[in-house]
Amino acid sequence: MRKLLPKLIVLAGIMLVIIAYVASNIFQYMNEPLEFDEMITIDLKPGSTFRSVSSQLVVHKLLEHEDYFKIWVRLSGNATRLQAGEYQLHPGQTLAELIDDMVAGRVKQYSLTLVEGWTFREFLQAMNDNEAVDHTLAGLSNEEIMIELGLDSMHPEGRFYPDTYFIHNNTRDVEVLKRAYQQMELHLQQQWEGRDDNLPLKTPYEALILASIVEKESAVPEERPIIAGVFINRLRKGMRLHTDPTVIYGIGEKYDGDIRFKDLRTDTPYNTYTRSGLTPTPIAMPGIGAIKAVMHPADTGYLYFVATGDGSGRHVFSTNHEDHEKAVDKYQRKK
Repeated sequence: MRKLLPKLIVLAGIMLVIIAYVASNIFQYMNEPLEFDEMITIDLKPGSTFRSVSSQLVVHKLLEHEDYFKIWVRLSGNATRLQAGEYQLHPGQTLAELIDDMVAGRVKQYSLTLVEGWTFREFLQAMNDNEAVDHTLAGLSNEEIMIELGLDSMHPEGRFYPDTYFIHNNTRDVEVLKRAYQQMELHLQQQWEGRDDNLPLKTPYEALILASIVEKESAVPEERPIIAGVFINRLRKGMRLHTDPTVIYGIGEKYDGDIRFKDLRTDTPYNTYTRSGLTPTPIAMPGIGAIKAVMHPADTGYLYFVATGDGSGRHVFSTNHEDHEKAVDKYQRKK
């Protein structure tokens, strides 16, 4: 036994050297930047194992030593911790970093942009056109969609915050809507709490309605507080708002891009030429700029405005009807 002991020690030493050598090679291999030209997507389906990852890497010719990869994943304890989803592998990234991403669930991100001034119908269309969205609400009416969101009897227009949302593949449209709704509620409430005193608005919802009108009337950010001030002044005086975007919204899908004099005289719940006060609901999704403008309108004596019609999106403001008519003659009627 004593004669065997030195040999066993030597053998154990040799084994340790071999193990250390292999471990060093595995570590170096897993942390060596990968060389390829374009970003690659690795898709790990729910219920799949890390073998699915190795198979996809083999297909892309990025796994020269598959055994090293399997040993690394198993010994690190990550074989059963990989989360399903799509993962982006960038040029210069390492296999170890890819596994870390999969354990942390850092999936590939898609963007969905909801534009300020869009209607709820345009919002839904954008979701329908996005490849990453799982469409579960197709065919449902607006009322049924709001029920699915747990917002029964609430009108959807204006309730969702326009922004760029980053989502992962197969994100349900319901989840997107919930996020956008929560964001609008958050911003609206924050701005309402810090609003100016003595506004002729009783609730945050009334502010949201007016913000949607300001959003549709303003193309130049610095004019928003002035336009909001015009509407605030008219509300205080009991004057009708006389704003074309509300009429257009009331026409609905029949609107052909041209508003006529008869449209201004045709009564609908949204016609601010025939009805006083605010519209029953918002007419679009206002952005934060329009919401802030309504909460802090410019203090002016303006009661009227007309677009200059020169493509700049700017307006000319007036304090009385006579000056307004002169501006309309100059910029619209071209007299």
